[in-house]
Amino acid sequence: MSQSQYLVCPTAFGMTQLKEENASLRSKINKLQIFTETQADKMRKLERKLEENKIKEEKEAQDLEAMVQHVEQNLQLMTKRAVKAENNATKLKQENALLQVQLKNYKTENEALRSGQSASLAVVKQNADVALQNLLTVITNSRSSIKQLLSGAESLQLVADLLKSIDRISETSEDGQ
Repeated sequence: MSQSQYLVCPTAFGMTQLKEENASLRSKINKLQIFTETQADKMRKLERKLEENKIKEEKEAQDLEAMVQHVEQNLQLMTKRAVKAENNATKLKQENALLQVQLKNYKTENEALRSGQSASLAVVKQNADVALQNLLTVITNSRSSIKQLLSGAESLQLVADLLKSIDRISETSEDGQ
């Protein structure tokens, strides 16, 4: 029998074989459809996850930028405070020097009075006490300002270290992309 006759007059065996082949093909098609749907679901999940990661990275970048701006503002504020403290310390040092000169003059005057020069010993002692009190006040204020200046410098160092670590974090994030 020729092939065209086989197709025109299928036998019972041929029909059974075609049915089995059709069933096998349908089964394969169903499996492929299930596989395709599974792959499509995975792809949709991966796309959602990718979008979530993009949103998360954008938020982290915004948070990092906000933190950098906050640190920069704090750095500017601390710099202003440090400059103010330095100016105050300089002013207090000048006042201290002036008061030391005054104290020296009062001591000289006091010694002169002791050696019999004119002027009342009580007035000289009072002047010396006032000068001494002024000197002690200036010294106390100078120490406080110097401590503030040192504290400001330490804060600036801390901010500088923080900025360095932010740069390292940014570099690490860029390397990881």
